[in-house]
Amino acid sequence: MGVTKVLVIASIAVVLMAVYLKGKSLFEVPPLPQLEDTWWGPRDPSKEDGEIRPFKINVSDEVICKTFFQILKDLQQRLANALPFQEPLEGVKQHYGINTHLLKNIVDFWRTKYNWREREKFLNQYPQFTVSVQGLRIHYLHVKPKETKGVKVLPLLLLHGWPGSIREFYEIIPLLTTPQKGRDFVFELIVPSLPGYGFSEAAVGPGLGAIQMAVVFKNLMARLGYQKYYLQGGDWGAVIVQHMSTLFPERIIGVHSNMCVIHNTLSNLKWFLGSFYPSLIVSKELEHRVYPLSEKFSFFMLEFGYMHLQCTKPDTVGVALRDSPVGLAAYILEKFTTWTNPDWKDLDDGGLTKKYSLTNLLDNVMIYWVSRSITTSMRLYAETSNKAQSSIPIDRIPVQVPSGCARFSHELFIQPDFVLRGKYNNLIHISDLEGGHFAAFEAPEVLSEDVFAFTEKVEALRESSK
Repeated sequence: MGVTKVLVIASIAVVLMAVYLKGKSLFEVPPLPQLEDTWWGPRDPSKEDGEIRPFKINVSDEVICKTFFQILKDLQQRLANALPFQEPLEGVKQHYGINTHLLKNIVDFWRTKYNWREREKFLNQYPQFTVSVQGLRIHYLHVKPKETKGVKVLPLLLLHGWPGSIREFYEIIPLLTTPQKGRDFVFELIVPSLPGYGFSEAAVGPGLGAIQMAVVFKNLMARLGYQKYYLQGGDWGAVIVQHMSTLFPERIIGVHSNMCVIHNTLSNLKWFLGSFYPSLIVSKELEHRVYPLSEKFSFFMLEFGYMHLQCTKPDTVGVALRDSPVGLAAYILEKFTTWTNPDWKDLDDGGLTKKYSLTNLLDNVMIYWVSRSITTSMRLYAETSNKAQSSIPIDRIPVQVPSGCARFSHELFIQPDFVLRGKYNNLIHISDLEGGHFAAFEAPEVLSEDVFAFTEKVEALRESSK
């Protein structure tokens, strides 16, 4: 008996036993959970400053190591004094992780050609601010369109994931904030760093998972004066915007995601059953992206070792990555190879410069390095993958607001329409596009056009409802 059949039979048995023991239907929708505005920060709540403050990235003036070395001088020393790399095995390309011949080229470029002072200017091109929400100073970009004559300005919250940052959005920002011919709307963007990522403060106590971050960002938008707005996200951002649209539908005009994923008992059962009869679950055109299940399971086993580490021991692996810029770059940039296109494992250069430049990739690494945020960023995995989070049945509560899913061909998870509609009750837009996991970074023109197309549908529905 094959692995797929065993998984299917085991899953069905578990589901039936769970239903029998609990006496509950798989189709029962639980009530919305009531989540508190938990205080996550290090300061006394009675002395909290709620002022919105302008922010500029200025490493040498504002961010100093505890050893009193300036960060940039310290970085150069660490890059120059890095131990010689272990030679890779012959012909392995990127199959054992990032090839150290490739890594040497990246580090040499970083040490001799990458200019942080120029990149600071680049990163500071958009207005940035910080504001306290539930005790955390949240860093965000706030970009308004320059041309607004004759168009509606729609607020859009953009959320990144791991191992990304706000850097992923720099190429898509001008596209979303520029009016398009034939469309009567444009976006005003709020682009925050997730708590514990980049220049946003991290929680001082446990419990700030993806569900709780949904509350934080709802409160951020309220603090900025927005009562109704659009959402867009990928990776953890996709999870958080899904939670926001589930928990706060009265505030969300529409939600767009480039990683629509549902993981509850019923959706997984559909997914497994489809391995026997794919045509019942997925279109013929999409079947190869979803099945055979054995291949997808093998891919997850190959690529998701990092997730188990970060779900269980983020602080341990964080020590190494926080201490070594070379190790940090290797750990992060490996993902930009296999998550953009898994076939790039077979290339000597990992394919990185096919879709990105080394400068742009190192911008993202540098945000983690200068902010010392790699450990706190990885804690999101541990805070979301635990019993406290799984006890909140949010995955069984449908999203009622207008929803759009962009499925990129090399995304880590691709689920068919039949599965997605089990969560998204008002799924008005599905697109199948070429690209990988870091859509905003890799294919900003493609993703921005899809966001506009989805929003056009939502705005038409709003107009007709009047």
